[in-house]
Amino acid sequence: MLVMQSSPAHLEERVQHVDVLIVGAGISGIGAAYHLTHQCPDKSFVVLDALDGPGGTWWTHRYPGVRSDSDLFTFGYRFKPWTGSPIASSKQILSYLEEVISENDLTDSIRYRHQITAARWSTEERRWTVEVTRGDTGEQLQLTTSFLWMCQGYYGHAQGYTPQWPGMADFGGQIVHPQTWPEDLDHSGKRVVVIGSGATAATLIPALADQAAHVTMLQRSPTFFFARPTVNELAQTLRALDVPDDWTHEILRRAYIAEGDELARMSVEAPDELRTMLLDAMRPLLPDGYDIDKHFNPTYRPWQQRIALLPDGDLFTAICEGKATVVTDHIETFTEKGIRLQSGEVLEADLVVTATGFDLSVFGDIAFSVDDRPVDFSQSVTYRGLMFTDVPNLAYVFGYFRHSWTLRADLISDFVCRLLNTMEQKGAVTVVPTLRDEEADMPRGPWVDPENFNPGYLTRSMHLMPTQGDREPWRHLHEYSVERELLPVADLDDGTLAFS
Repeated sequence: MLVMQSSPAHLEERVQHVDVLIVGAGISGIGAAYHLTHQCPDKSFVVLDALDGPGGTWWTHRYPGVRSDSDLFTFGYRFKPWTGSPIASSKQILSYLEEVISENDLTDSIRYRHQITAARWSTEERRWTVEVTRGDTGEQLQLTTSFLWMCQGYYGHAQGYTPQWPGMADFGGQIVHPQTWPEDLDHSGKRVVVIGSGATAATLIPALADQAAHVTMLQRSPTFFFARPTVNELAQTLRALDVPDDWTHEILRRAYIAEGDELARMSVEAPDELRTMLLDAMRPLLPDGYDIDKHFNPTYRPWQQRIALLPDGDLFTAICEGKATVVTDHIETFTEKGIRLQSGEVLEADLVVTATGFDLSVFGDIAFSVDDRPVDFSQSVTYRGLMFTDVPNLAYVFGYFRHSWTLRADLISDFVCRLLNTMEQKGAVTVVPTLRDEEADMPRGPWVDPENFNPGYLTRSMHLMPTQGDREPWRHLHEYSVERELLPVADLDDGTLAFS
């Protein structure tokens, strides 16, 4: 097997086959590469990414104010202490990821501008063959691997999701999606309407408000918001006492995880109490008499969609200062000068930002086949939300909704490395999740239960995703509090994984 220690210039010519191929150089893929080097040091690997640099989401998104929507003590890796503030800018997160790459000698193992278009499994050859297009040269490449590790994230990076409203072609201003924000866009002095009320809108509006003439957040329905300080007093105290960074990191991780566990518990067991708590926390941060029920009290229960984080309540500050306004209504049509709402109100605008989300990318939009038969993942059943029936030697990272993505990425890395080491101990070259006889007719449900979590990007694409069963290990669990106990001790010899 080839050991990945050569320089980038020679790496391209020499690599024909690797033990593990990691798809994506974002937070999941970089983490996977780190864990492989430490837990499976004899495995050769390469990381392919279609983008021009590392970071995934943090490389793609360049809109004003782009930042984390999770605390960095849990969004950061467990193995590298986060030493900054709990809420971080995209630039800070990229710097952190670049440090992980540099400190662990991963640079030569990552190839950027490499887009995988097809992946074919051969049972006879016991390997995947992947077709790759180089984005910089257009060259067509072919690599083979014994194990495919999908860390490409869950949405398409090329463009975001923008609904088509009547009259858009008549609008005399500019319409921009945050995912493809122009570098030369000047919003100063402009009347800006941001359509949407999720994490992206909550990030953009305060960043635009200081220079824009005015910013209006136009939403069909409200979102839950939660203001958090940008300074963590416990972290400051521990650092002032010269507590080692890794101790501080672990203490803060545990504190944030405990808080997240409690919010997740309340969202199921005491949703009305949690709703009241969230709304009461907003009241002192908004103008007296503000109509919170209309603009910030969703019809869904807390955490059925994401609770958007506000650093120091910055969105509320912009509202109090008169720099931003929230309008809850439906769009009737765009006009030359702005947007006419169903209520008859007209929002005049020079710039409209469609912070309307993204499109789910199902396994990177790669054409998969097994022994020349196309893989339809919607017909498969997930094994623990990370592998799939009848698809050999493939693992997939899909993070948490109510906790930081990285918490699950780390857990899955541990599981995959344990699986690879188990295969080596068994002398097995193939592993595939297989339903036992008593599970063949078990009820199947969607990849994500809409009663549990139902944002638009999921509901639009759920029919394309794998199904889940009604029992372990065929369920896709969504809570860190459960999986942190379950995954590390999951039985690999219970008959649900077929080794050969």
